[in-house]
Amino acid sequence: MSAQSTPGPGIPGKKPGTDSPRRKGAGGRRRKPPAGRRRGLLVAAWTTAGIVVLGGTGAGYLYLKLNGNLKTVDINQALGADRPSKADNGSENILVLGSDTRAGGNKKLGGGTDDGSARSDTAMIVHVYEGHQRASVVSIPRDTLVDRPECTDTRGTTHPAAHRAMFNESYGTGGAACAVKTVESLTGLRMDHYLEVDFSGFQKLIDDLGGVRVTTTKAIDDPNSHLKLTAGTHTLDGRQALGLVRTRHGVGDGSDLGRIQLQQAFVKALIDQVKHVGVFTSPKKLYDLADTATKAVTADSDLGSVNSLISFADGLKGISSSRMTMVTMPVRYDPADPNRVIIEESKAQQVWTALKADRPIPRAATEGTATGEAKGVVSGS
Repeated sequence: MSAQSTPGPGIPGKKPGTDSPRRKGAGGRRRKPPAGRRRGLLVAAWTTAGIVVLGGTGAGYLYLKLNGNLKTVDINQALGADRPSKADNGSENILVLGSDTRAGGNKKLGGGTDDGSARSDTAMIVHVYEGHQRASVVSIPRDTLVDRPECTDTRGTTHPAAHRAMFNESYGTGGAACAVKTVESLTGLRMDHYLEVDFSGFQKLIDDLGGVRVTTTKAIDDPNSHLKLTAGTHTLDGRQALGLVRTRHGVGDGSDLGRIQLQQAFVKALIDQVKHVGVFTSPKKLYDLADTATKAVTADSDLGSVNSLISFADGLKGISSSRMTMVTMPVRYDPADPNRVIIEESKAQQVWTALKADRPIPRAATEGTATGEAKGVVSGS
């Protein structure tokens, strides 16, 4: 899910029952934070991860129901000790996947057969820097050819290594554990947390938010994602938003790289939209969002409860949108197959080295790489 984009959303959080936080200003006076900023950023960031204002209800008796909605996966148990070391400075890496399972309610959204198969349609590494005041997001194209390592899934089944396998096949082969193993093998970075959201949950989440307003500079017509938009301003409902973040054939060069640029633009549009949605003034709306999000999300076992997610998000509340950078993993088109991309190893290593050292990603790391030619097609409105 190129060149470095305009900073995207932060991933701040909010403690339950603090819908109208007040902080002391100079001279002991109490002042409100910038209007809508923390609220909007919280909703936008957790929507990206499939978790919107999860604990904002503030009603303890609802926690049991929300906890019951959550699905968890024990990544640590499946992967064991043969992994990159955790950072010792408080920085964190979170792997966020969008799952296009073809089973159940997702069949009509994802296409294909109702065989229960699934792939990672969207993949992002979110790196939160020391102090939790800044973050970078690196999108990994699903069509990237990689050397997939041997991995053991959460049921204990071992899957053999594979050469020149598509990145998203790691998830299709061994689920979350194999996806994490592949990302750690590619980057040398420890994935501290894992979050996954499915198609139908994402669609309902956008509908619960009342839609997202975007402006298209060109018409989009992609029969594969069932999205048809004229050039101009639109308020996308859940189905249209899902179509937008899955569109590839209707924009740019038709590659997955173009889809990633649409995804990043959509996230920025979402930030602008949620600032104007009365999420925190309506307890019912807030609960509906939390209920939808917890049904849609799968988290690693360390984040597998409402309280854990609230605590996690609260630790990130200092990140603002101006302190988040979004890029795409440096790639180039595969000479043997223009429908696939391969990693620009030297440039990608600049990205991983920077994140491992907890430094900003250098602009040079993403210059001159394949882009998908879809930048600027969609923006917020």
